[in-house]
Amino acid sequence: MCGRYVSTRAPEDLVRHFRVTAWRPEEALEPSWNIAPTDQVWAVLERVPREDTGAATPRRELRPLRWGLVPSWAKDPRTGARLINARVETVHVKPAFRRAFARHRCLLPADGFYEWQRVEDGHTGRARKQPWFIHPADGGIMALAGLYAHWRDPHVPRDDDPAAWLTTCTIITTDATDAAGRVHPRMPLALDAGHYDAWLDPRRQDTGELRALLRTPAGGHLDARPVSTAVNDVRADGPELVAEAAS
Repeated sequence: MCGRYVSTRAPEDLVRHFRVTAWRPEEALEPSWNIAPTDQVWAVLERVPREDTGAATPRRELRPLRWGLVPSWAKDPRTGARLINARVETVHVKPAFRRAFARHRCLLPADGFYEWQRVEDGHTGRARKQPWFIHPADGGIMALAGLYAHWRDPHVPRDDDPAAWLTTCTIITTDATDAAGRVHPRMPLALDAGHYDAWLDPRRQDTGELRALLRTPAGGHLDARPVSTAVNDVRADGPELVAEAAS
């Protein structure tokens, strides 16, 4: 599972890194060291502009989405709070994800993510959960494999009203390897840069080809360090949350 992560890069940096061709500076998000479900997060995705009527090349966008996928058929947007992750083993067949897997894939930029490890306290004999920050060893950007969906609010009468639409996302998870595997059995699946184009292209809809892009990450690329339990509070934010603490 991935229930919290960090994303602090400036949008201009993300635009360059992912070769984005369209984004709105007025939609810029603040850096966050404690992203939680239902927060707005950066997503990189590709869409064919509505004004194009021919076989246009998809436009790569950087835009904020709400974390927690709400399928188009959901009756209530609160469904998203339960769909923050999609397991790589079943994402292509689960009703909540299979349409998005075929047509609406995205990348979610991250500096790293948090996981909690159960630790026995030798003094009290009680168990506690120690948070760890897991991140690329080279300090690079993680491109988390994600899906997105559009949900139409039936209580808003006009389609052209911005309030009528909610666009949400989920993170695909896999078996944990490397440093993450010492902390928790699952981890978000990060794509190699060489797979960005194929993953984002909405014209690619072959399930087998898409699943082949979602390989278990190779070992040796992640570091992990224990951090303060201050991160447990979703209201906490700031660079001090990723500073190393005694485990």
